[in-house]
This record gives sequence, structure tokens and C-alpha cells, in this order.
Amino acid sequence: MDEPIIRIAAKGDGVTASGRFAWGVAPGDVLREDGSVEWGPHHVTPPCRHFGQCGGCQLQQLDEESLTRFVEARVANASASQELGAEHIAPPHLSPPGTRRRASLRAESSQGRVVIGYREAKSHRVVELGECPVLHPDLVAILAPLRKLLIRLGQGQEASKGRSKAKGGAGGKHAHAKLAADVELTLTDQGVDLAVKGLSAEGLALTEALLDFARDHGLARLALDSGYGAEVVWEPEPVTVTLSGVAVPFPPGSFLQATQDGEAALVSAAREWLNGCASVADLFSGLGTFAFALAQDGAKVLAVEAAREAHLACKAAAGRHQLPVHGLHRDLFRNPLLAEELNRFAAVVLDPPRAGAREQVERIADSTVGRVVYISCNPSSWARDAALLVEAGYVLRDLRPVGQFRWSTHVELASLFVRG
Repeated sequence: MDEPIIRIAAKGDGVTASGRFAWGVAPGDVLREDGSVEWGPHHVTPPCRHFGQCGGCQLQQLDEESLTRFVEARVANASASQELGAEHIAPPHLSPPGTRRRASLRAESSQGRVVIGYREAKSHRVVELGECPVLHPDLVAILAPLRKLLIRLGQGQEASKGRSKAKGGAGGKHAHAKLAADVELTLTDQGVDLAVKGLSAEGLALTEALLDFARDHGLARLALDSGYGAEVVWEPEPVTVTLSGVAVPFPPGSFLQATQDGEAALVSAAREWLNGCASVADLFSGLGTFAFALAQDGAKVLAVEAAREAHLACKAAAGRHQLPVHGLHRDLFRNPLLAEELNRFAAVVLDPPRAGAREQVERIADSTVGRVVYISCNPSSWARDAALLVEAGYVLRDLRPVGQFRWSTHVELASLFVRG
């Protein structure tokens, strides 16, 4: 029986009223009895030639209306699943194409050919990115020349291993090294920050090749990690990212919101909801994405972060700009702030990793804190934690979906809880 697709499920599959699933469809498409699909009014041609093979995107077939509805539904359904009783759900904010400022890619080689890209869906194979309408153009532009550099580095490693085996009597001419590395790209104030993990550059020739590459392509920084931590090869001036007008040192590998406009949407929500709060505890504060904005609004902020380098960067920027941000280096998973510590603050903002922050939220629920702004990159773990707040007497006043990861099923949100 032919059936229309009525919605897109959390993992990106289209669903019919009878429960049949189909991938790569849009609401309004018709799923025929033989499994073929007739496109409907909300189905568009995917903008990327890699769609369907690359695992980075799942929803490029949706028009803007359907994509917006998907982001909103992911958040609304998470709230409804725990009966949180959201008083207001705002229209979603979606980041436009070409604005993603960070990417984690995989680089692999075989027989002298290097492929850089995302893995295929449900596979370990890497799709070579010839284009990417999601990433900022400056990140895409570096991929082609980086492939050539990695070929040279891989050949250098192969030659080095060959010499080592030859010295050991194994015969170097038959040694073959397969390049396998992780590539981190981040757009900073000074340009592209490039980090490669899984490679080393031994010898003067390879070191000079790295320096030439970094200079010729205007990199902000180039770092290599051969297994013992990142080693900066090139950084002509200290690398920073600007958060609410504050230039903050950017340690290699630090967390940064995926897009500037998405960051602005999340920060704007926190500023609006916490306006007038004299003291705020910013938990899982990172580099200070929320702390610096709230401090400029007049709040005294305690910024609590477990990553030492991020904590030090936030602390240094606060001191340099003389903002009322006090940094605290503390692992909130092992040692959450207790209720009596939290009671000193008018409000709390937290932005934990995908797993959520159950133990810390339990302490917040036991406190007298009047307002809680919970930022999340996982609606499921957020809903689980939020249920603890609601059970303790908090009311979910506002909920704002944010789609920073355009065309993907990854959805973020900002939420406001007020003690009833």
C-alpha cells in the first residue's frame, strides 16, 4: 500500500502512519508498496554531491520548513517525554550553510593516496570531501593542499620505518606504512587552526615542509600529536577566539560552539533570562562563552571548568579585561558543587557534555537557586536531568531549539527553569 511520510524520526528516517521507515525522504513524500519513493512538496535536491554516502549529514533532502520543524520537534518531544510542561517553546534558530567553524575529520592513505573527510554512515570507510556546504569556506579550502602535505609526511614516516627495519635486518624496501590520522580544524581570530593527531615529522626536510605549508596558507597555528600530546609547530602570534567581545586564548583542541551565530543565539537567551541576577555560577564554563557575556551585564560570575587549559585561558582573559569572572578548576562529575555552595548564587547556567550532568543537577535541585539556564547538545539527557529540576519544584518557563549542525540530526537547546 502506498503511504505518505508523516514525520522524520530522531535518527533521520522518515516514518509513515503505519510505522514503515525510509531513509532520505521528507514529510509529504509517498512511500510506495515496492519501497520506491515519490517526492512531495517538501523534498529538495541535496546541495552536496556526497550526500547519501558521507555520514556527516542526514537531512539535506528537507526544505527549510521541514528542517525547522524537525529541530523544533526533537526538543518538544524530549520535553513531552518527561512531562516537563514547557510554558513556551520558541521558534528554532538554524545556522545557515557555510558557517560551521570547527570540524573533526579523518585522514587515511593507501598506496600513496590520501583521503580526508567524514566516515560513511555505519561504516569505517572515509569519504573524500571534494566539497562541504556545511563548513566555512576557509576550512574547505585547506583540505586539498593538506592532502598533498599528508602524502609527503606519510612517505617520510614510511622511509623512517624502512630505515629502522633495515638497521634491524628486516629489509627496508618492503616496509609500507599506512597513514591514519585525525584532523582538527577550527576557525579562530587569526585564521585556521590545524591540528593533526597520529603523525610525526622527523628530519629537517619534513619540518621545513610543515613550516612552508603553514606560512603559505596563512594558518593561525599548526600542531602535531604523535601520541604524546599536541606539539605546536607554527604559531606566529597567540591564537585567540573572541567571546562576547573578549579575546580569549584558544588552547589546541578546546571546545568551541560549532557556529558563531549558534553561539550568539545561546548566549542571547542566557543574557535575557539572567538579566538583573547579581551573581551567577557558570558550570562546565569552558573558555567562558557565557561567563564573559554575563559579567559584562553586571553579574559576578564563578566559572567552573575541569579542563585545565580552558580554565587558565578563561582566567587569563578575565584578568586582562578586568571582568568580574572568578575561575575555579574543578571536575563537576567527580566533585559537583554542593547545595550550600550553590545557595550563594542568584542563578546557575550549565552547559555540560552530551551525557548531561545528573549528579550536579541533583545538587542544584536541592539548592535555593532561583533561576537555572540549562544549555544542552543532547535533548534526551537534558530531559532526564530537567525532570529532576521539575520534581524539585522548578518550572520550565522557556525552551529554545538551536540547529547549529545544519542538515544533521544533532540538535541543541537553551532552557530556563525558575523555582516555583
